[in-house]
Amino acid sequence: MSGWESYYKTEGDEEGEEQEENLEASGDHKYSGRHSLIFLVDDSRAMFESQSEDLTPFDMSIQCIQSVEIISNEIISSDRDLLAGVFYGTEKDKNSANFKNIYILQELDNPSAKQILELDQFKGQQRQKRFQDLMGHGSDYSLGEVLWVCASHFSDFQFKMSHTRIMLFTSEDNPHGNDSSKASWARTEAGDLRDTGIFLDLTHLKKPGGFDISWFYRDTINIAEDEDLRVHFEESSKLEDLLRKVRAKETRKQALMISVGICNLLQKALKSSAIKLYQETNEPVKTKTLTWTFNTNTCSLLLLSDTKKSQIYGSQQIILEKEETEELKWFDDPGLMLMGFKPLVMLKKHHYLRPSLFMYPEESLLIGSSTLFSTLLIMCLEKEVIALRRHIPRRNIPRYFVALVPQEEDLDDQKIQVTPPGFQLVFLPFADDKMNMPFIYLFVCLFVCLFLRRTVDLILPKVEAMNKRLGSLVDEFKELVYLPDYNPEGKVTKRKHHNEGSGSKRPKVEY
Repeated sequence: MSGWESYYKTEGDEEGEEQEENLEASGDHKYSGRHSLIFLVDDSRAMFESQSEDLTPFDMSIQCIQSVEIISNEIISSDRDLLAGVFYGTEKDKNSANFKNIYILQELDNPSAKQILELDQFKGQQRQKRFQDLMGHGSDYSLGEVLWVCASHFSDFQFKMSHTRIMLFTSEDNPHGNDSSKASWARTEAGDLRDTGIFLDLTHLKKPGGFDISWFYRDTINIAEDEDLRVHFEESSKLEDLLRKVRAKETRKQALMISVGICNLLQKALKSSAIKLYQETNEPVKTKTLTWTFNTNTCSLLLLSDTKKSQIYGSQQIILEKEETEELKWFDDPGLMLMGFKPLVMLKKHHYLRPSLFMYPEESLLIGSSTLFSTLLIMCLEKEVIALRRHIPRRNIPRYFVALVPQEEDLDDQKIQVTPPGFQLVFLPFADDKMNMPFIYLFVCLFVCLFLRRTVDLILPKVEAMNKRLGSLVDEFKELVYLPDYNPEGKVTKRKHHNEGSGSKRPKVEY
């Protein structure tokens, strides 16, 4: 089977790579944009208490951040991504909101040597003095304010963000103690981060007595659906454990995109509607229908903005704007989303819902689509599976579930290509599309109706019932009315006048 590269081949690898870079930088792509990460470090005094290997939790956090910034090709995987360093629980403050005990050491920027050198000053024997001179330890802080500063730091950046994350380094499992108001505000801010798509990761370090996330952080952190929960709940006592946890969290996960085209192989031919023609020029006449809405009470003209739609629900009338009614039909952006794979034998003939479509790669829209498409097609053919996808043809159109059935290249006897390889897009039925038809009962009913049941003609008179009801009255009526030799089924003879003879004619009169 020939691959799709023979059908859609892009000449010049350098030009294709340049177009791919321009496509990512333009921001038109749904998954394009910069990945941004804020390192949020707790600077309370508990972070400076040594636990093992003569490294305090603060030292382990700084070395871990430096490792992320240095080995950017393994964790961040792009020099266009952004990193920032924020410290809280400090004596001094430096932030746009002027909140106390929050110090932004590094603004969001690309990983660079400058950021690494800034963190080098907190290493060695003089780290404690340098830290005290620059930030110091604070006695009080609000984690809600800290999360608010981080969220505003993301929003102030002008470039498009595709993935935003806050990585929190702390050894304090109950940051606000008995202060319920601060704890409530922190949980509210964490919920706002979750709603705006910002992930809050807890990178907690070992403390005496163990780190119990049930005190506060169980209801605060939010993680992506495809990440391992065990990574988030394991505390780190060594630098190697901390580095392994951070790398597991920060490895970029990006959706694979492929551009495809869909064509209709079979379409019902419809009779065209009548077209009105102008009598003098024989040109089509364009008609336009104007609809006016009036108030039934005042007979005044109503604009589109004056009209609303309503729905009765539970004896209450719910008023909806025009935009709200359109949003009710919206499910997701148009496209195909892969849901999984199933064996080909599970697709039955009675699942037929409507004519299938044919799917092929569209290399002109996204470079590399033909390669990924060909690989998917080959693997589906080898494993004899179908790809299940959610299909939304256009905006505000109900979604369908379809099966992509792999199709090999079809050749005739002369080795001339007839059908290119691709996928048949078969529409799958929902539960309400299937009906349990009583086939045996219907067959019996049809058999009785067509062969056993006789049709009764209700127009014919009911002679037997009439004779039974009248009895001898019919014969008595005939004797009184008709002559004795009267035969109702005999030939009726024409009666002659008295002045007409068998051979006589009326005399001709002349004037």
